[in-house]
Amino acid sequence: MDLAASKDSNNGPFSNAADLEELVDENTILVQRTLRSGQTISYHGNVVILGDVNPGAEIAATGNVIVMGALRGVVHAGAGGDENAIVLAFKLQPTQLRISDHITRPPDNEIIKIDHPEMARIRDGVVTIEAFQTCAERQVKP
Repeated sequence: MDLAASKDSNNGPFSNAADLEELVDENTILVQRTLRSGQTISYHGNVVILGDVNPGAEIAATGNVIVMGALRGVVHAGAGGDENAIVLAFKLQPTQLRISDHITRPPDNEIIKIDHPEMARIRDGVVTIEAFQTCAERQVKP
């Protein structure tokens, strides 16, 4: 099932996925449910998911991708070539992660237990994954 959403200047926001509760505001789409295997979101802008992204589900966005849950599917942020795009998730375990034209995937057979939100971004031409810090956490100096 394709759950693509886009914004048309003549018709305003629209979606061909009646079963998703979506809110489109400017260049950000809010999807208020879990994406299951076979479901795809493709959007020109930022994508925010309030739920999980299960294995077999895919997200592609020209901007940032934020998942307020577990990200275990395929994600592509900065799909239009934006190397400043980020991927943020409460539990970042994608089967494949892309930012712009940089592609990475988790190591085979490696079990990693993460108990904090993580952010993926491009640094010095390489996809890096780091713990997400709030503004307050960044201001505190050890």
